[in-house]
Amino acid sequence: MSESIKVMIVDDHDMVRVGLRTYIALEPDLEVVGEAGNGKEALDQLAGDLSSGLPHIVLMDLTMPVMDGIAATKQICALYPDIKVIMLTSFLEEAKVVEAIESGAISYMLKTVSSDQLVHAIQSAYRGMPVMNSDVSLALTRGIRQRNAAPEEDSLTAREKEVLLLIAEGKSNKEISEELFISIKTVKTHVSNLLMKCELEDRTQLAIYAHRKGWV
Repeated sequence: MSESIKVMIVDDHDMVRVGLRTYIALEPDLEVVGEAGNGKEALDQLAGDLSSGLPHIVLMDLTMPVMDGIAATKQICALYPDIKVIMLTSFLEEAKVVEAIESGAISYMLKTVSSDQLVHAIQSAYRGMPVMNSDVSLALTRGIRQRNAAPEEDSLTAREKEVLLLIAEGKSNKEISEELFISIKTVKTHVSNLLMKCELEDRTQLAIYAHRKGWV
């Protein structure tokens, strides 16, 4: 490779930055050209005069004070389209993975990856190629599907809403059947439909869903 891949590290933990800098220093084709403790510091550095020039790659933490990784990534990708951002975090929340990719990050990596995997991700990002392991890819797929398929109140039938509210009150199938004057089999059918429409796994999640929607 004719030139070194210039990397900026953005993380609010000193020890994480030290560790990443140590790993990167072992690679002859990689060079750390900047470090920042939050997204705002990173943007300030990019807007200033970096002695080695702008980085090719930014390793971006997700959760940071002042400005988090999502907000910083959006601005970096808008202002410096040639810079590739790799989200490097401890979180595998499906919604966060979707947000990160939509903000412009080329890859989403967990901090549990090996140094070899991280170097591979940096080199791939430099060539414009995203890298994600199977867990992250699955989280991204689930996050997109859940968001696109998340039911609005109008997608539930009147009876399903009644059953959902009673579930949120902690009532059993037998109690729901007695209150609504329907068979237990019918109650079970409504519960199954609710789980499918809401893409949830159990009654507890249905109850939480109803509370979050403000229906209880």
